[in-house]
Amino acid sequence: MPGRRCVAGRRRGPGHLLLAAIATLALVRPTLARAAGDAAAGGGIGALIDAAFQPLASLVVEIVFFSVRIAGVDVPLIVVWLIAGATFFTLYLRAINLRGFGHALRIVRGLEDERDDPGEVSHFQALATAVSGTVGVGNIAHVAVAVSVGGAGAAFWLVVAGFLGMASKFAECTLGVKYRRRNPDGTVSGGPMFFLETGLARRGWPRLGRGLALYYAFCIIFGAVGIGMFQANQAFVQLVAATGGASSFAAGHGATVGLLIALSVAVVILGGIRAIARVTSALVPLMAALYIGTGLVVIASHLDRVPEALVRIVTEAFTTQGASGGVLGVVVLGFRRAAFSNEAGIGSSSIAHSVVRTKEPLTQGFVAMLEPFIDTIIVCSITALVITTSVDASALGTGAVSGVELTSDAFAQVVSWFPPVLSVVVFLFAYSTLISWSYYGREGCAYLFGPSRRVRTTFNLFYCACAIVGCTTTLAAILAFADSMIFAMAFANLIGLYFLAPELRADLDVYWARVRARRGTEGGARRDDA
Repeated sequence: MPGRRCVAGRRRGPGHLLLAAIATLALVRPTLARAAGDAAAGGGIGALIDAAFQPLASLVVEIVFFSVRIAGVDVPLIVVWLIAGATFFTLYLRAINLRGFGHALRIVRGLEDERDDPGEVSHFQALATAVSGTVGVGNIAHVAVAVSVGGAGAAFWLVVAGFLGMASKFAECTLGVKYRRRNPDGTVSGGPMFFLETGLARRGWPRLGRGLALYYAFCIIFGAVGIGMFQANQAFVQLVAATGGASSFAAGHGATVGLLIALSVAVVILGGIRAIARVTSALVPLMAALYIGTGLVVIASHLDRVPEALVRIVTEAFTTQGASGGVLGVVVLGFRRAAFSNEAGIGSSSIAHSVVRTKEPLTQGFVAMLEPFIDTIIVCSITALVITTSVDASALGTGAVSGVELTSDAFAQVVSWFPPVLSVVVFLFAYSTLISWSYYGREGCAYLFGPSRRVRTTFNLFYCACAIVGCTTTLAAILAFADSMIFAMAFANLIGLYFLAPELRADLDVYWARVRARRGTEGGARRDDA
């Protein structure tokens, strides 16, 4: 009967999917609770999962972070690869990170938009989604790790890495938009998988391009899972620390907290990129203002220490002989943590930028440059100054790794109730990163298995379940695994960028010529009107 076929063929809406997510995730909670009871004698569910996860993480770390010894310092070749790429595009594109900064601000304000531009979200929404994926717990935890291990000088190299990374971000996001595709359901997909496959095929390297695209998709799926687990883990750690430590109501209830986080993420991500963009465009300004505002309060309370902190940041960048292995060690540490924070050269945020409404790919490349500027040069610098003005210099650069806890202690020195505020910020950072990276991993999965609704929903449910696991395991294995998978993506991404660099610069030259011609026409029109 036609009526029966209509009902049977009806597409399930977000409400049905959310109910399925709740049912699926709720099943995970008792399973983890039983496992926790079984593992209590051996240190709990966290120790059990960490022990099982550690061998894989160690193997991946050894491969991705293969190092050569230079001047007594173990230098990971993948970090050299990222530094070389960022430096190359800064020079090859004639300092686009400086020349294009003002133009980027015009675009993100909507002054270059046209009403009939194709795509799914605005320039600002695409930027907000990408920033929400980069401005995360890493801006607090990774800066603290860099400074605690390498001293104040590591903050200098974080900023340098952010500046150079603006050029890498411009290149990868421009190409992500240029080679994007429209799916059968009308949605848009783009990013490194597509410019690697199609771009390299056009240049006569179809097999290489396809192989690199498959490799990238595989890495971003597991990288997304690792990022999600790390963000959930750090949100849980900070919640426990801010509510009483060992006596906290949340202590020992990682699975329960993880379930709540997973459900809150599922509410958004099952609605697709437009729902993600709506949430992040509202969330990013709020969380940035909250963190930057509280950070500036801490810095202002130690205003007399700021000049000394700035001097230490600059001088120790070139003179430190601390636990990180001297100047070269600090450089490597700064670039490594900056790459994990802003993902320049990694290519992941190109996936979010690719759904922007625009006919001109280069416009979103300009907007994308603002991402490392916001993430690293502003937010990471605020964290670094909070720590260096609040924590005794002798406690930094010791080699002892400290994450969110170090930043929390620095906040608490000014106002005793700041740690709970920081806990809210950490949760917002973690939540925004969780929802953005779910989209990145989902698109990698769709590239491998097809852009069907079933594939995307299955990945989303699996991703949310992994957030629960992230709250039950320790930091070491999660950080190592996430680090490795994120950096592994840079190998394929930068190869593609190098192959496509000539056409990128040619497109940029043509674009600048059009902009100059348009401005000349507008200037002439204004003179005629006068």
